Amino acid sequence: MNDLAKIPVTVITGFLGSGKTTLIRHLMTHNEGKRLAILVNEFGTVGVDGEILKSCADDNCPAENVVELANGCICCTVADDFIPTIEALMAMPTRPDHILIETSGLALPKPLLKAFDWPAIRSKITVDGVIALADAEAVAAGTFAADVDAVDAQRKADDSLDHETPLSEVFEDQISCADIVLMSKADLAGEEGLSAARKVIEDESPRQIPILPMSEGVIDPKIILGLGAAAEDDLDARPSHHDGHDDHEHDDFETIVVPMPEVDDVDTLVAAIERLATEQHILRVKGYVAVTGKPMRLLVQAVGARVRQQFDRPWGDTPRQGHLVVIAEHDHIDTAKIRAVLGA
Repeated sequence: MNDLAKIPVTVITGFLGSGKTTLIRHLMTHNEGKRLAILVNEFGTVGVDGEILKSCADDNCPAENVVELANGCICCTVADDFIPTIEALMAMPTRPDHILIETSGLALPKPLLKAFDWPAIRSKITVDGVIALADAEAVAAGTFAADVDAVDAQRKADDSLDHETPLSEVFEDQISCADIVLMSKADLAGEEGLSAARKVIEDESPRQIPILPMSEGVIDPKIILGLGAAAEDDLDARPSHHDGHDDHEHDDFETIVVPMPEVDDVDTLVAAIERLATEQHILRVKGYVAVTGKPMRLLVQAVGARVRQQFDRPWGDTPRQGHLVVIAEHDHIDTAKIRAVLGA
């Protein structure tokens, strides 16, 4: 099989809540006739993002082409999960024209690219490009510091800061690995915020790459698909904090799933999630909740104290049992307190 016959794969990476699922939903509905397959790598055991994408399926991306891997980072489970899943997609009666991989928000992209060098799949697929999403508003607000001297000064001033946070390393590795960076939530950041975010991203990137604003996941697919980057052959140009390590761990983060009873008031739920961010340093909350008197389920997605919610579809014949996936750095997970705040 020659290179022209390889199926292109686009890896979509980005920090928690940066808008990866929203972008993929847009690509699914603006696929320009291409038959897509989607591989979603959840960090945890409950697949919220995969279910959202399956609800958007159509003839060019049927529900069976949306595959979830929810038992850990795919770069850590290559032989058991990733390779068999790719082989299954390629064995379908109608092979996909393009595969999109949505990584976990905690994933390091470079180890995933190394997986494409496995003999079982190397001759069949190629990494068309790595697209990194960066929350423009959060970056502009200084969530990630590009100034190493400033970070060192902060360490010296505060005895509790003896090393850079794992979240900063994830952000930097994602930017370093990218072929294009999309600054999501551009409408919230404004022109001044976009300018500040662009400066941070440019400082983190080891090479000059396009950095584009994006709102609500809307971008012309021609800009990010069909790059022909062959990123698996270009690893040296994509430096990582973990270069030279044989593997990596995600022990810095922990995920719990909180079963949710039916709630009477959405505003009370939103206030509770905001409390989790401010009082317990929760990074991310996402999932579904049943609301009393409402036939549709409430989709909840939160990044820190910023909570977004919408009624997405009827519960139908499925049990009105909600759940929320809660992600935090390891030291900040207190299951009992989280359940108490959420009223679970």
